[in-house]
Amino acid sequence: MPPPKSHKPYFFHGHRKPSHNRSVVRGGLFSNRQTIVPSNSAKPYNPTSNFIPFDLEKWYPQNSSSSSSSNPLPLARNHSLSNVSQRLSPIARFIRDAFRKNGNQWCPSLVSELHKLRRVTPDLVAEVLKVESNPNLASKFFHWAGKQKGYKHTFASYNAFAYCLNRNSLFRAADQLPELMDSQGKQPTEKQFEILIRMHADANRGLRVYYVYQKMKKFSIKPRVFLYNRIMDALIKTGHLDLALLVYDDFRTDGMVEDSVTYMIMIKGLCKFGRIEEMTEVLGRMRANLCKPDVFAYTAMIRVLVGQGNLDGSLQVWEEMEQDGVDPDVMAYVTLVTGLCKGGRAERAYQLFKQMKEKGILIDRSIYSVLIEAFVENGKVGSALSLLQDLVESGYRADLGIYNSLIQGLCNLKQVDKAHKLFQVTVKEGLEPDFKTVNPMLVSYVEMKRMEDFFKLLEQMAKLGFPVIDDISKFFSFMVDEKRIQVALEVFNDLKSKGYISVPIYNILMEALLNTRDIKQALTLFNEMNNTNLEADSNTYSIATICFVEDENIREACACHNKIIEMSCVPSVAAYCSLAGGLCEIGEIDEAMLLVRDCLGNVPNGPMEFKYTLAILHVCKSGDAGKVIEVLNEMMQEGCRLDEVTCCAVISGMCKHGTIEEARKVFTDLRVRKLLTESKTIVYDEMLIEHMKKKTADLVVSGIKFFGLESKLKAKGCNLLSS
Repeated sequence: MPPPKSHKPYFFHGHRKPSHNRSVVRGGLFSNRQTIVPSNSAKPYNPTSNFIPFDLEKWYPQNSSSSSSSNPLPLARNHSLSNVSQRLSPIARFIRDAFRKNGNQWCPSLVSELHKLRRVTPDLVAEVLKVESNPNLASKFFHWAGKQKGYKHTFASYNAFAYCLNRNSLFRAADQLPELMDSQGKQPTEKQFEILIRMHADANRGLRVYYVYQKMKKFSIKPRVFLYNRIMDALIKTGHLDLALLVYDDFRTDGMVEDSVTYMIMIKGLCKFGRIEEMTEVLGRMRANLCKPDVFAYTAMIRVLVGQGNLDGSLQVWEEMEQDGVDPDVMAYVTLVTGLCKGGRAERAYQLFKQMKEKGILIDRSIYSVLIEAFVENGKVGSALSLLQDLVESGYRADLGIYNSLIQGLCNLKQVDKAHKLFQVTVKEGLEPDFKTVNPMLVSYVEMKRMEDFFKLLEQMAKLGFPVIDDISKFFSFMVDEKRIQVALEVFNDLKSKGYISVPIYNILMEALLNTRDIKQALTLFNEMNNTNLEADSNTYSIATICFVEDENIREACACHNKIIEMSCVPSVAAYCSLAGGLCEIGEIDEAMLLVRDCLGNVPNGPMEFKYTLAILHVCKSGDAGKVIEVLNEMMQEGCRLDEVTCCAVISGMCKHGTIEEARKVFTDLRVRKLLTESKTIVYDEMLIEHMKKKTADLVVSGIKFFGLESKLKAKGCNLLSS
């Protein structure tokens, strides 16, 4: 038998003819077998050696000088050598280079560049628009191309224009393309609407999807089943179930036949919104017209219902699955058991767990974990321990979360010794217990007055590498509340004797005492900390500032504020508010207003009351009480309370820019509306008079200093004293 005839190689010389799918190569000898490398003596091709008039056939940006430089500059996105343009045809790259050279602006010079081309085809327009990022330029180019003699846009160019507009967030303009096509004699098809629907669906714009669907009906275009499914799915995902049901009614009116995707979209949507009866009806139609749902479909329904917290609905779907004779798999069991445990139905979940064991289904450790946590929350620690034993016998190793849950349950039942044994097990198994593991035992030892065991556990924590001081801070954060604050103070006294003290512990206790209005005890802790080697931080001084203001010691409060500033720190918002209110109460209004400005300048999200304080100061420049009242009404509508700082802002602004009478109008209005008590109104009126006197005196002194009359004033004062 003769050997098969080999394919004869062919050769050609010159540059390959350009096409849409392959780049242009100039010069050289090519073969279908191998590339013939030219000798070193051959002179390289250099298109820039001689001046040649413009000819598109000889325009190759790869041969430009910029591409051959040793350190090329970064290329613009629309440069013909950029990665975006690598696969474009030469003419498309020429157009994009023309855009770049004219600054991406539509101008006469750009039009003259484009007129060098004999003709721009619709495919070329689509190719350019697919990569163009400037929507204004793309729109101008699209309409310029449409004005060519004998030119008509194709579906490809329209679609590329729609993609360009949507890519640049001009989706509303993209929605008008069907009307543009119709006006230019091109009847839009279902494909154009499908593109728009897909764009809106991917961006979760459900209402725009419905808008495009309505436009389809105006053009008498009937969607396919696939597109109907896409529309209903987008509407349901964006929370518009009623609109999806309207589309489903149109689907059935048009005589469409549901497929499995259609049924599952509607069933999952109805499950998501808890409309179980309607879901059951659709499920019945699915059984009658198509087929029974499989285990994956039922699992998806259960997952949706569990995610919405509808446990009754999920159990009803489970019953439907059993009636259809569908055997649930491990994923279905895990989904429902987890949902029931988190919903407080541990007994029902345990029944499903036993079904899994009877069927021999592989039970994951996560199911054991959620069941144990659910039993512990219900106080059934014995059942939880039985599950732990079953878990170990099944060949699993319990994780730290399971042990933490069991230790918490045992401590709740005052069985702290058993909890400590489990803690020892976690240490032996190398699970690296954390603060969440030991905190229930620490609290139980304190509540049971077993301080020796408490300190032994602290010593054991230190040996295991726990950050004991940080964990004690977390312990006090858990302990301090209105009922256990005194117990926490007693424990703290015992810890001080052992040397377990830190600034965060003092801060936690001081803040807890402040919240319970035990100001004296909080200040005692502050003074005690100052007498130790500990250095107070900004949080300490912020709490102390509030305590001193509550104790009516504004001088010490200001000293604490100054300490924070010296540390180059910022006081807390609560400290700012408290100190500003305290300054207003003693009549230091100007200092309070400076503090308000300082707070808003240093705190990213300052209190809304302070922002309205500045608004009141600004409105007072008009001297009109009515405008000030409007700002106060807006402030109270926003939920801000009328406090001392706000009222003092009225006093400060009116004394500086208005009159006493206008300020009194504001307070009278507040008094009539029962927003101020009569006693408060009298106090603010006295503060208004005093502040006006102070401002007047300041103006007089400033005038004397301006005209240089201080010496005469002092001499006159001495003569009066001698007489």
